[in-house]
Amino acid sequence: MVNAPSVGVEEEFLLVDPSTGEPVARNAEVAKHAAARGVDLQLELTTCQVETATEVALTSSQLRQQITRLRRVAADAAQEAGARLLAVGLPPTVPHSFPITGTERYRDIGAQFGMIAHEQGICGCHVHVEVPDRDAAIAVSNRLRPQLPLLLALTANSAIYRNADSGHASWRSVLWGRWPSAGPPPHFDSAEHYDSIVAMLLDAGAMLDDGMVYWDVRPSKKFPTVEVRVSDVPATAAETVLLATLTRAAVMTALADERAGAPAPRVDDHIVRAAYWKAAHDGLDGQAIDVTDSWTAEPTSAVLAKWLQLLQPALQELGDDEWVHDELTRLLKDGNGAMRQRAAWRERNEIADVLAVAAQATLT
Repeated sequence: MVNAPSVGVEEEFLLVDPSTGEPVARNAEVAKHAAARGVDLQLELTTCQVETATEVALTSSQLRQQITRLRRVAADAAQEAGARLLAVGLPPTVPHSFPITGTERYRDIGAQFGMIAHEQGICGCHVHVEVPDRDAAIAVSNRLRPQLPLLLALTANSAIYRNADSGHASWRSVLWGRWPSAGPPPHFDSAEHYDSIVAMLLDAGAMLDDGMVYWDVRPSKKFPTVEVRVSDVPATAAETVLLATLTRAAVMTALADERAGAPAPRVDDHIVRAAYWKAAHDGLDGQAIDVTDSWTAEPTSAVLAKWLQLLQPALQELGDDEWVHDELTRLLKDGNGAMRQRAAWRERNEIADVLAVAAQATLT
């Protein structure tokens, strides 16, 4: 694993009332309690959200230790502030409002984007993987575009919303797509091409600053990494580690293909969009569109199996191949967040059951 890139993870969490499950505006209080425990939480766009960030990790086991600790500290801090921490893509209950966090930037975003911002409350997960330079990040972005729907299906964790089954495993991704700079990125001819599109979005007012490049894979603004941000926040720490490990292996595979001169896949935007919707709708236990091969819908488990074969050399280099296969087998059997939410909901149509399952998974 001499040349394996480092990895880091950012997870967003929802703060809810322990009794009702409704989002509560207490992120500043929670962050204060977490700081007393030595953990810095980031305040998100709305006051019912906080974000954790790991340090750089070189192994999946290091990452698991950090994520588990951060979730525990954030949950304890939330409890001290009279709230409950949930790893869910969206609140399962009916949210009455998502107050904007009171920084100047967030207030400007709220003023510019109206209900898109004020109906946010969306929790995702961002995986940073080290790359040699910005050109490499653009090359990786192009190569990962067709694979992003699989990561979305794998981590789907927002099936229940507003006290109802949304009809989608990841309703978060549908709502997130309302931002003009969100979703799958275009295929870029170069870093200059990327910069020109960002400049156009800024000039049009579709973004206030380059921090609002919300594409599901992008060169990081702050770090020498490519950032993959397609997924719901996974329900459990183990699922987050699986997401990060697969993402890391995918980036390693993309970099190896780039060095070998293999052509990057050119997949039409409408095909990628269709694969996104299918992943958001069906999730892990449905079907997925095989974007890079047949363009047909097959069981998601079968498309994932073909993808794992492509990632196998990188997973072996990381020493994670057996663990990934075992974890994915377990996940297919036991279900991901969306599957567990739906199972709890169908039992009695009681939102308290969904909240209890989500709370337990958050610290699993």
